[in-house]
Amino acid sequence: MPDPAAHADDTISARISPSCPAETQRILTAAWAHDVAAVKKLLDAPGRASVQDPTTGETPLHAAIRACGAPAEDDDPADLEAARQTVHELLLWGAIWNDVDDRNETPGCVAQRLGRVELYNLCVEAGVRAEMLFGVLEGYEELGSVGEDGEDGEDLEVVDVEAGAGAGAGADADMVVVSEEDGDEAPELVDVEGSGQNGAVQEDEAEAEAEQDQEQQLDGPRFQPPKDDTNADVNSEAYLRSKLTYSDGKLVDEDGNGVMMAWETDIMRQSVDALLPDKQPGKRILNIGFGMGIIDTMFAETKPACHHIIEAHPGVLEHIASPSSKFGSAWEESGPAPGAFKVYNGKWQDVCQELLQQGHTYDAIYFDTFGEDYSQLRMFFTEFIPGLLDGQGRFSFFNGLGADRRICYDVYTKVAELHLADAGLDVDWKVIDVDMSHLAEAGKGEWEGVKRRYWTLDSKRSAPLGFRLAADNLVEYRLPICTFLG
Repeated sequence: MPDPAAHADDTISARISPSCPAETQRILTAAWAHDVAAVKKLLDAPGRASVQDPTTGETPLHAAIRACGAPAEDDDPADLEAARQTVHELLLWGAIWNDVDDRNETPGCVAQRLGRVELYNLCVEAGVRAEMLFGVLEGYEELGSVGEDGEDGEDLEVVDVEAGAGAGAGADADMVVVSEEDGDEAPELVDVEGSGQNGAVQEDEAEAEAEQDQEQQLDGPRFQPPKDDTNADVNSEAYLRSKLTYSDGKLVDEDGNGVMMAWETDIMRQSVDALLPDKQPGKRILNIGFGMGIIDTMFAETKPACHHIIEAHPGVLEHIASPSSKFGSAWEESGPAPGAFKVYNGKWQDVCQELLQQGHTYDAIYFDTFGEDYSQLRMFFTEFIPGLLDGQGRFSFFNGLGADRRICYDVYTKVAELHLADAGLDVDWKVIDVDMSHLAEAGKGEWEGVKRRYWTLDSKRSAPLGFRLAADNLVEYRLPICTFLG
């Protein structure tokens, strides 16, 4: 399928259509001209920063970045600074960092395509703030839902403090989260930018929900592309009810969604090498999500003292129990001690509780589930890893977070790093060049027979700014290697 942005017409006449409403047109034009004063004047109500041309899908953020064009020798430093200020102002007012236009480009995608590194980084930073804020709001909503009398969840308080107090990574625009003075865990949002000019928080809860609806489903280790009129959403419960098919080096569900494929073999091999660098026998290993058994076969080759597998899908469990499987009852009985080699039947959320109660710890843990959102991965490494991972152990996961476009991948690299730090974990990202020569087009090559791809990053167009460029047909997969801090 041709890339609609490959030969894009980035002129103002092509991006702001004649049918665009006058009010929207004024904001888009001011953003395009990098007229900071006019932009500030026009952004006088919530939602104005994320208006869109009804024909092109152009937002003020798209316009401000697109107007810069590609870097050139005659670039005017003053105009570039005005562009940066315009982008900053729009983000301050709640511009949606991952809104897509009619070419399926986010503002960050435009900045990347044009080679505007500073503006791209502003979009990434905004994405990280937004995603961290959503995590805080979700936690607050859970606390606030207890009881009807309001005792267990009071209104979220917005507090003004002096400008320059220092913004935390967990808040959007220039907001930080602080604890209540009485020690309760319900958070407050604190405006650290100073709101004398606007007098209000720039992005209210309704706008946050709107942005959440626009997200590119940056949702699990195995990325779930956004649903549309022809694709129903994939979630854990639906996946566990679906019928799976093993064939031609791939595992797909009954709707043709790719669950796991043989192209991941090199990623799995390098993951094992990173988790068990010395390859010494006698290690304790936990793998969550069996799939095609690729990584478990590799783990078994290291002759572990303990090898536990958690799998919840009935179809996968049936496959494991089949005579052709290497991990059936005979494998379990071959362990060095009763229960040393075992496939646990059930959801990891339940099984891990059982393992914690039994006092199990592991030298290497790998996490690779399907149909779950990012909150579940985050819960695993904040609530379970501290108890299950040995003090000198290593943890990793299949990193398909936001793998439909580079900016989403970059945002979730940073978000995951922050949440891992919250769990007391340090992460080292090992960059792996993955051969995408057979994965370039939907429905062709290794994607033949797969309706929904869980990895769609291409090579040169998606190469991250500030990083080396992989060779043709290669993309850079970021393998997380996590150990306890200190």
